Amino acid sequence: MPVIEIPVGPQHPALHEPILLRVRVRGEEVVGVDIVTGYNHRGIEWLAERNTWLKTLYIATRVCGICNLMHATCYVQALEKLNNIKLPERALALRTIAMELERLHSHMLLAAVMAEILGFESLFMLIMRDREKIMLLKELVTGNRVLSDYVWPGGVRRDIDDGIVEKIKRALDYIEKRILYYRDVYENDKLLRLRLEDIGVIKYNEALLYGLVGPTARASGVRIDVRKDTPYAWYDEVDFNMVTRKEGDCLARVLVRLEESLESIKIIRQAINKLPKGPIAALRIPPRTFRPGEAISRVEAPRGELIYHVVSRGGRTPYRVRIRTPSFTNILNSVFAYRDATLSDVPVILASFDPCISCMERIMVVDERTGEQRLEPIRKIVRKRR
Repeated sequence: MPVIEIPVGPQHPALHEPILLRVRVRGEEVVGVDIVTGYNHRGIEWLAERNTWLKTLYIATRVCGICNLMHATCYVQALEKLNNIKLPERALALRTIAMELERLHSHMLLAAVMAEILGFESLFMLIMRDREKIMLLKELVTGNRVLSDYVWPGGVRRDIDDGIVEKIKRALDYIEKRILYYRDVYENDKLLRLRLEDIGVIKYNEALLYGLVGPTARASGVRIDVRKDTPYAWYDEVDFNMVTRKEGDCLARVLVRLEESLESIKIIRQAINKLPKGPIAALRIPPRTFRPGEAISRVEAPRGELIYHVVSRGGRTPYRVRIRTPSFTNILNSVFAYRDATLSDVPVILASFDPCISCMERIMVVDERTGEQRLEPIRKIVRKRR
């Protein structure tokens, strides 16, 4: 039987963001997949190096709408290292609460999207309905549902009072019961198990070899979590478990996220119960200039390890801002997960990585002489043209 190539994307009903999977199939069996990106590049790093430090904060926040607080916190932590800014305890606790609310709604979104791709529309609607309660809590804490602009160098912009704390507690009690229910559905529904179990398996040694991160790696048994490995914010003051599974399949990747959602609820409860008194920022006005030097900052975003490398020569603008997002490694390095799959499994496997295409995009460069393809940041392309 001949091998034919079927394009999945860049615009496809099962894909929520533009990415192209060149799927080679023999009948229904997948024999190879090539991943092509470059449809959603925005030149974030190039913009960051041509704006002031504080304007770049707003650019970093807009790298990804789902985990914008993670990007803001990661960038700001690098600035705080450059100027040796020590944050008050209350600010660290509030950052932790806000980031866990963001992790919670991101994981619920993945569970809902997976149900939608599998054709389980009622489950999709139920999860999205309950996720709205988390979005409202995020608005109460940060001032906005999605792009919050909550974090700044030295602390956070808004405080919470006892009324907000009580609303958070009541909402978390409800959400905890719902997540337990959704976990039970994914674990026991026969049709969901048929579509997810033993599909897209990533073994423990493969996850290590290809540098996978976040829930994708933890679903294959890899114990890696920045919150535990190098605690930041207030994570060294709260107790939570690192959720791992051994199966490494699509079902495991969904269940890890649902179980991590329960851990996020545990973290938020501890943080609001032990919330320290005091100011919410070390500085009344954030600095406009930063000292020469460089800093590397890491946070555990919903999809895994997020890294910012910031270089300063002093003055009002960054010299370099490099961003490595978890989807960059998880999506580009996971083509082997499609082995032994059928064509109908391809969208399911991709969705199980919780892909965020806009935050991982780089320019694809094609050598006209050799046909070689490689990914490069936009600033390299600009300099070559100059």
